Amino acid sequence: MAKCKNVSTIFKREFKSYFDSPVAYVFLVAFLVLVGFLTFGLSMFYERRQANLTPFFLLLPWVYLLLIPASTMGLWAEERRTGTIELLLTLPITLMEALVGKFLAAWAFIGIALGLTFPIVLTTLWLGSPDIGAIFCGYLGAFLLSGACVAIGVFASALSRSQVIGFVIALTIILFMLMIGFDPVINAIAQWGVPASIVNGIASCSLMQHFDAMRRGVIDFADVGYYIGVMVFMLSAAHFVTDSRKAS
Repeated sequence: MAKCKNVSTIFKREFKSYFDSPVAYVFLVAFLVLVGFLTFGLSMFYERRQANLTPFFLLLPWVYLLLIPASTMGLWAEERRTGTIELLLTLPITLMEALVGKFLAAWAFIGIALGLTFPIVLTTLWLGSPDIGAIFCGYLGAFLLSGACVAIGVFASALSRSQVIGFVIALTIILFMLMIGFDPVINAIAQWGVPASIVNGIASCSLMQHFDAMRRGVIDFADVGYYIGVMVFMLSAAHFVTDSRKAS
């Protein structure tokens, strides 16, 4: 109970901090405008004459690529830059509790941004009769994908006191993990003489590959487990990095 209370305390502190400045509202507006433009404009949503959210889900990971690193780059970097990290770590909480609280706050913030895209769903329902189950699966996959990207952002932010460096590292890792599942990349690796089992293993690490099945309406526990595994691994890596810096 004490651990849950500590995590809840950090969560409330971090979540409130998002809305203590206009930055959160600018972020939400930018997210919704970008998603709306890409879905209805770039992908020619109306011209396709198909009442489904395929364009939305196809483009969403690339919106995450830019905006999630921007929303997580200050989680630890700012604490280290201002020196408040020492004060935080003197509180009666563990480092992992602080990490989990910060992670959950950032994930909840992205979840709100994702939830605010509901007008796209309403528009699709108004235009036709889309598969509600596929929409639900797609949103679940999008939420899990955002959690994995947020965990990567937490890890990147823990590596440096510079928010810019944290942003660049997070963007690079997320881009790499999105791209390794694409056929041109996999084919290029296979042409180097890499065994097929290793190629398939590399492809299975792709954030996009596990999202593709869910956006089509298929929930596989292996895909859910993959995203949870990425979150656990990245938070553990962030814990190791932060703990090592604290000890040095």
